[in-house]
Amino acid sequence: MHTDTEAIVFKQIKASGGRRMILLFSAKYGKISAGTSLTERNRSKAALALRPFTHGRYELNRVRDQYFLNGAEAIRSHYALGEDVDKYLHASYVMELTEKLLPEEAPAPDLFRLLRDFLEMMETRNKAYLALVTAYTAKSMWLCGSGPVVDSCVLCGAKEPLTAFSVQNGGAVCENCRQTFSGNERLIYDTEFDIVRVLRYFQEQPFRNFEKLTLDPRLLSRLRELLRTWMIRYLDIGELKSESLLSGETKYNSEG
Repeated sequence: MHTDTEAIVFKQIKASGGRRMILLFSAKYGKISAGTSLTERNRSKAALALRPFTHGRYELNRVRDQYFLNGAEAIRSHYALGEDVDKYLHASYVMELTEKLLPEEAPAPDLFRLLRDFLEMMETRNKAYLALVTAYTAKSMWLCGSGPVVDSCVLCGAKEPLTAFSVQNGGAVCENCRQTFSGNERLIYDTEFDIVRVLRYFQEQPFRNFEKLTLDPRLLSRLRELLRTWMIRYLDIGELKSESLLSGETKYNSEG
């Protein structure tokens, strides 16, 4: 089967005989690996399209369960991400997280568009990189069907007042339900830093609206902690290789 698709390059792995394996996030097919004999030894359009972060159009041939990459052309290379160390590290974290979220060959067009928008926005951004990464992290969880309930109490459905966030119960908790918790309840976050309000904003607003997003450092730290414990519990995603290199990043323990 011969086909073509837009895709974003996660990474490439050199194989024997001058061949490479390219890990792609395809708009049509989701996460796929494709073998290719194309190289980066020249300045061709195909060579540029093989680099990580590149959003391009790819010609594929599928034989049984294997994909082969026959041609490629970059739509946007995001070359500027590699020229700034901080941008590169934050973009690498998002790429690694997205790769972990995706099963093999499961189309996820909404998540594809989210990653495409993130890379474009990160390329032109000049500050508050971690705020944009945090918004992406939250949005990606809802798009994968594993995000928290933040528009009402996860226990009784009440809309207000939402005074806590419970990782164990799956989202926001109202004051009445919070009072029923025992003193040894784990993974409870109070809302003194507007955690629920910000998460609701992340959920409701188009990602493009976050182009100039900044967050208070204390709130950002609490949100990162909450999302980290959420990923461990519901997505089975532990610490990512790129995580400890993020600016302002704090390592958090799992729930044990």
